[in-house]
Amino acid sequence: MPSCVSFFETTIDLLWSLVGTAMTLVASLLFQPSGYVDTTAPSPAVVLASSTEAADVADLIAMLRAADPGARVIAACDLQRLGSDARSAIAALVERLSDNSPVDPLVCGKDRHYWSKDIDQQTTPGEEAAAALVAIGTESLPPLVTASRAPQWVARRNAVWAIGAIDDQRGVPPVLMALNDKEPPVRRVAAWALGALDAYDAVPALVAALKDDDAEVRQQVAWALGAIRDGRAVDGLIGALKDKAEGVRAQAAWALGAIGERRASPALADALKDSSARVRKQVAWALGAIGR
Repeated sequence: MPSCVSFFETTIDLLWSLVGTAMTLVASLLFQPSGYVDTTAPSPAVVLASSTEAADVADLIAMLRAADPGARVIAACDLQRLGSDARSAIAALVERLSDNSPVDPLVCGKDRHYWSKDIDQQTTPGEEAAAALVAIGTESLPPLVTASRAPQWVARRNAVWAIGAIDDQRGVPPVLMALNDKEPPVRRVAAWALGALDAYDAVPALVAALKDDDAEVRQQVAWALGAIRDGRAVDGLIGALKDKAEGVRAQAAWALGAIGERRASPALADALKDSSARVRKQVAWALGAIGR
């Protein structure tokens, strides 16, 4: 029969063993090694952030349909700031592309970014929606291509601008189609977009567009050809040095200087006699850029 001392010692040992096991378990829960990641469930903070972000986007989507155009602009600007996190708003933003209500751009704050406008120029919900779609990225491209054929010319213009700003070569074909749009504002933006996309395949169509009925389209076309810098455009741009619009002549001179082919030098030298000081200044720059 065991003694009372032995029984007591055995009991104490058992209790200490249980306490040690419990302490080990607690330590394993409270003090995970550095770099430990529990993959069994997402962090509560991550879940909270994701749900908050989704709620914010949902609220902004609803705000895109507000009666006040200023509120619609603010919603589009805020979605732009979210970037790719606003991808669930793509359909609502595309729907807003035709919205041409004038709004003071300062409602979005001075950090807004859209086209190359001065901050003092009015903006529209459609323009800011286009900027938001650009900020979201290439996921916006397919619906923008569809919108480039929308019945409303404002929607087509804003969609074509966004396609050019996204800078994905898959956007060249629809923008090239828009160069023949019946509305001059759409053609102007299409010319800009082709230059922004460095669309070498579009050079013949752009050269043909140097004879567009709209002077602003011709001027934008000349810029695009200079941006692409393809020698096939030289002859057409030399012809544009005699365009009736001062802005077209000046832009053609810049484009010839940007392309840099010496065969344009005689025509540029002759253009130094242009009646416009603005054109003469640009011609002088072009001759210097070409050299000799």
